Amino acid sequence: MPTTLIRLIFLLPIPMVASELPINPRLFEHYWTANWITHPEADPNDFGVYHFRKTFTLTQAPRSLVIHVSADNRYKLFVNGEPIGLGPARGDVENWPFETYDIGPWLKPGKNLIAAQVWNAGKERPWAQHSFKTGLVVQADASAWDSMVNSNSAWKAYHVEAIQPLPANREELRTFIVVGPGDRVNGATYPWGWETPQYADQDWAMAREIDKPHTLGFGTDQSWQLMPRTIPHLESRKEPIGVVRRVEGFNAMEPNIFQQGSPLSVPPYSRARILIDRGHLTVGYPVIRLVGGKGSEIRLTYAEALFDENRTKGNRNDIQGKTLIGIEDVFQPGGDGPETYTTLWLRTYRYLELEIETRAEPLQIDDLHFVYSAYPFEARAEFNSNDPRLKDIWDVGWRTAQLCAGETYYDCPYYEQLQYVGDTRIQALISLYVSGDDRLMRKAIRLFNQSRFHAGLTRSRYPSYNAQVIPPYSLFWINMIHDYLMHRTDLAFLLEQRMGIITVLDWYEQHIDPGTGLIGHTPYWNFVDWTVEWPWDNEARIGGVPDLKGGSSILSLQLAYALDAAATLFEAFEEPYFSEKYSALSAEIKQAVIQHCWDKDRQRFADTTAFSSYSQHANLWAILTGTVTEAAASTLMEAILTDDSLIQATFYFRFYLFQALYQTGMGDRYLEQLEPWHDMLALGLSTFAEKPDPTRSDCHAWSSSPNYDFLATLCGIRPASPGFKTVKIEPFLGPLQEVTARMPHPNGMISASLHRRGDGLDATILLPPGLSGSFVWNGKSYPLVEGHQDLNL
Repeated sequence: MPTTLIRLIFLLPIPMVASELPINPRLFEHYWTANWITHPEADPNDFGVYHFRKTFTLTQAPRSLVIHVSADNRYKLFVNGEPIGLGPARGDVENWPFETYDIGPWLKPGKNLIAAQVWNAGKERPWAQHSFKTGLVVQADASAWDSMVNSNSAWKAYHVEAIQPLPANREELRTFIVVGPGDRVNGATYPWGWETPQYADQDWAMAREIDKPHTLGFGTDQSWQLMPRTIPHLESRKEPIGVVRRVEGFNAMEPNIFQQGSPLSVPPYSRARILIDRGHLTVGYPVIRLVGGKGSEIRLTYAEALFDENRTKGNRNDIQGKTLIGIEDVFQPGGDGPETYTTLWLRTYRYLELEIETRAEPLQIDDLHFVYSAYPFEARAEFNSNDPRLKDIWDVGWRTAQLCAGETYYDCPYYEQLQYVGDTRIQALISLYVSGDDRLMRKAIRLFNQSRFHAGLTRSRYPSYNAQVIPPYSLFWINMIHDYLMHRTDLAFLLEQRMGIITVLDWYEQHIDPGTGLIGHTPYWNFVDWTVEWPWDNEARIGGVPDLKGGSSILSLQLAYALDAAATLFEAFEEPYFSEKYSALSAEIKQAVIQHCWDKDRQRFADTTAFSSYSQHANLWAILTGTVTEAAASTLMEAILTDDSLIQATFYFRFYLFQALYQTGMGDRYLEQLEPWHDMLALGLSTFAEKPDPTRSDCHAWSSSPNYDFLATLCGIRPASPGFKTVKIEPFLGPLQEVTARMPHPNGMISASLHRRGDGLDATILLPPGLSGSFVWNGKSYPLVEGHQDLNL
């Protein structure tokens, strides 16, 4: 009997995707000759797992056979029993990705099989998962293969009732969680071996044709608007499941039993509970291989951390007196094994609890491991210094950023997996600086543009079928586009976002109070930061919002910040009307803030015209927008750092605090601000949290900003002109004596080796071909050219 429920496509080489294989132009000019298909009795929008098969005969195997595949919600693709790929990459119905594969290497003379597992999570689907209705499409690239491989009513279909959803227990978790259900799998009724050519499918139904596929912008129907996948397949690698930390129901157990590959035998009529610690957070798919155990139940529960009796996490390494609460999967072996089980979608955990209950038959666990799955960022940047603690922050920050990136950026991998603009701007800069890969950033910018609705604003998170609007995040989207302008040279891509920039700023311009010239209370959720002073309001169902009455300096200056970015963008677009308009409007807003919110006595900017609240946020925006400059900016920055009466920025908004340090020339104070990151490491966190304890999420990439600032602030490596055509290196080492770093640039690698020499500095700089710029130290500027150069300053 075949031994695999869902084969591990993640451990095998994935064929080239759409961006690397040519696509027949006919697919963009006509309806496809294939059909969207489904099971004839499938509810189009309810939960369901379906298997599809198409057999065909070849006289000889072709060297190449390119096909295009998509599904709703998702698919896993097999050819002759071998795993080929999975998808589609997340998008929305108007921009629905398809993947392109060359399956030629998996074909053979004689009988061949293409098979796909398709599932729709229905009402329990992740909030990030858009859907039209359950369906699958397979289209040959060359018309000669249409009759053999195209999806149509000649395909066979089977409804897999053995897999059912296991929704998260939100009452027990006591938190917002929207990543989709767990799985309950009945091995006794599962069609084992369905994806292999030898499987007998004579009792399967014939598929039903439901729609004609077409690409984005073509045709009359507004069903799935297909478009090529624009990002690579996710990285996948086998990982050990972790070490056993606690056991109930067994007398003793070797901590590394699963890592050693030793089988675990569970007697009949037994109950056992095993707590496993991976040692750090990870994201991917659990894999468990079972023998025997008919009627048994194996429950896997996943958590970032354990909770004590007060529902607090404390030190993440401690397990004494703590329990695990989390997302669950249940596997019920058929007993004929071996049977290998995994999950439909990703799981996130540091701690995994294995609960086993057997019936009359003994159960043997032959293998338990994990398959890591995330966006394939390559860490090309390096950072080292004479303070080893900074290397710990660098490593943990990069792990956090990696786990928060899949087919989109995630705010967090455990609870939401949603792509928020505020988070994504920071994540994208980290990606550019550490990996140099801009593809996920480009996808995010496009998705946010596509999310715009009638008001002109972007959605605050996208893709998400549950719409949310945070107007300040639409402004950060403009800043994100500006970030791309400064780091890359693709003007055509930037021009795609042009109208979106205009509509966002038009909306804001309409909401400026003509009496004060400020932005005050506006519709939707004006989130700024998760400070203690701006708590969640159960009645209004919002939080993180400062006082807005009478006009807000925070929101007004953030608008000015976006206007300044837009002015630069339209200058690059060679549109002086908009560039001058946005520059003038920004200047007017800054003057209005000075007039209505500057407290002459306290020498601070108040949050509103009422002068009843003062925050770091308002004063940081005053610096970042140039509302105050030079000596006044430095004085204000000192006050921001030392005045504890100001509402303090949390991990998220400290990114902007760090940019203000750099802008005021006070970057030497940067290292003083890292105590919260050292504190998280001291608490045993293996990734950086959403906010200080008590925190919901232990993995939030907006807290990985040090991975950007170690390079951009400590080393001071930043673009000096659009497209990163020139570079400015102005290091702020603080107390550090030695720093070595390298980071990717479109032309190659930038390297810097910095060594203090008393009051001086020895710097060795290596710039890639075609890049020049300047090195700034103690207010003096020194020219840099491509290649190697030594500076003794």
